[in-house]
Amino acid sequence: MGLAASQSRYLVLTSRKNDLELSGQQINQSRLELANIQNDLFNTSTNLNPESAQAIQIQLRINAIQSLDKGLELQLRRVDTQQQAVQTELDAVKKVIDKNIELTFKVFA
Repeated sequence: MGLAASQSRYLVLTSRKNDLELSGQQINQSRLELANIQNDLFNTSTNLNPESAQAIQIQLRINAIQSLDKGLELQLRRVDTQQQAVQTELDAVKKVIDKNIELTFKVFA
């Protein structure tokens, strides 16, 4: 792979890595919002009789939120795995670029 192609690939991978980092941050933000909602529901349910219809409905909402959070956690794991793969490829392309630069300077030295 030539230097220009390697540099282009490096820029594409860097862009992809940044996109994945943004996705991870957005997922974490969503998980934080769900945790805040769940906390509010827990606080509300502490003032209710556990056998009341409202308490049962709140518990169902809490369970639904926990399911959503598990789904987001799986998405975050996928994003983390993709980030690791991109980072590995970035490292490999960086080595190729460094080798190309080294060979170029040997020719001119």
